[in-house]
Amino acid sequence: MSHRIGKLALLAGAAVVAVPAHADTLREALVEAYQTNPTLQAARADQRATDENVPIQKSSGLPSVNTTVTHTEFVDPSNNAFLAPKRNLGVNLALGVPIYSGGSVKNGIKAAKERVAAGQANLRATESSIFSQVVAAYMDVIRNEAIVGLSTNQVEVLSVNLQATEDRFEIGDLTRTDIAQSQSRLAVAQSDLRTAQANLINARETYIQLVGSGPDDLQPPPPLPGLPETVEDAVYTALENNPDLIAAKENAEATGYDVEVAGAGRLPTVSLFANRDYSDFYGSPAVRIASEFTANAGVRVSIPIFQGGRTAALQRQAGARASAAFEQVIAAERNAIAQVRAAYSSWQASNAIIESSITAVSAAELSLEGTRAENSIGNRTILDVLNAEQELLSARVQLVTARRNAYVAGFSLLAAMGRAEARDLGLGDEGLLYDPTLNYDRVKGRVWDWDRDPEPAATATRTVDIPAPDADIPPVESAPAESTGSGQ
Repeated sequence: MSHRIGKLALLAGAAVVAVPAHADTLREALVEAYQTNPTLQAARADQRATDENVPIQKSSGLPSVNTTVTHTEFVDPSNNAFLAPKRNLGVNLALGVPIYSGGSVKNGIKAAKERVAAGQANLRATESSIFSQVVAAYMDVIRNEAIVGLSTNQVEVLSVNLQATEDRFEIGDLTRTDIAQSQSRLAVAQSDLRTAQANLINARETYIQLVGSGPDDLQPPPPLPGLPETVEDAVYTALENNPDLIAAKENAEATGYDVEVAGAGRLPTVSLFANRDYSDFYGSPAVRIASEFTANAGVRVSIPIFQGGRTAALQRQAGARASAAFEQVIAAERNAIAQVRAAYSSWQASNAIIESSITAVSAAELSLEGTRAENSIGNRTILDVLNAEQELLSARVQLVTARRNAYVAGFSLLAAMGRAEARDLGLGDEGLLYDPTLNYDRVKGRVWDWDRDPEPAATATRTVDIPAPDADIPPVESAPAESTGSGQ
């Protein structure tokens, strides 16, 4: 019986370093999320909408051509009118060319371009956020599968232990107290197993939500690239590359141009105009000339004199918003620094916990082996054995949890540094990278009013047909232990 208990304990230890026989990779999960995640797809569509603000602003400074056709029936002409016609057809072709608009067009275009750049940075932030969630979900599945395996083995070990205790009670070697203690620990282990199974199902559901497919035998992730040597290096990189900080700076630049646009309302505007008119009285006998063409052209200058303070209010409002945007740059900078320092601390702490947990597991295994041997000769009680088994389980759970936490913290650190996007993770090797500048270059110079894109449609995949996950864990093969979380 003791031999069987020892064999089950060895199986539980193997679960800590087991790898699936057939596994999906973290790269595959990230690629699938990159291509099908609805949040990321929506962010890309929003960015394409932001791109259109540039041609919209440009249109205010381009010539415009309009045609007006008017048919008039003179139902009750004036009695004083001489040779009054009965009806008239008028056609007007008008050309307008803005020459000067007080700088509103120029600054509006600049503001729109800054917001395109801010939107591209926000898109990077969304991509990084989705990847961070995918990595956390991926590691949660791996951790919870390991915990389910450990908890299952613990239930089996305690079941065998209870049977051995009952056998020894029958021969008078142990008491009912020993049986009660064994039963209590087994019941607790069974409850812990059900909790671990529920946590595994929740982790798999989150994975399906983010990735778009079910986790199928996930394998340990590769080491993380580009982790910093010091927290100072991490902060320096974040201040240069954090996408949220970049977006805040670009938005602040845009609000500066908004102030100039608002102030342009008090300045004169100059435009050229030309009109070509055609008038046809439908051959009315009362009209000497049945139809005629006329044309005119000129310069129009509009000088605002008094607008009730509207322009000044608009400019003050834009200035206040610019002040808010500048404050938001400081807030984004503070947030980036805090994220980097916190993630770096968590990453370092988790790596230290991994090392301590490896030592703890080794020591707990040796302690359990010794406690069982001493119990067999009467020097240790059943409670001592149960406590040693619980300590070993806790050490193993702490180890798999620390490995998960180290990897997630390391990836969060890269994300805060602006180094956790598809381009940084090598996902573009197969030409998969989405480049937002391509759409901007495509639309920024378009001026044709009848230009249209294809009808909008969703491109993300649905998960309604994916079966609900269960708490089964895949068969595993033993493999050499490695710390998948440190990236070192």
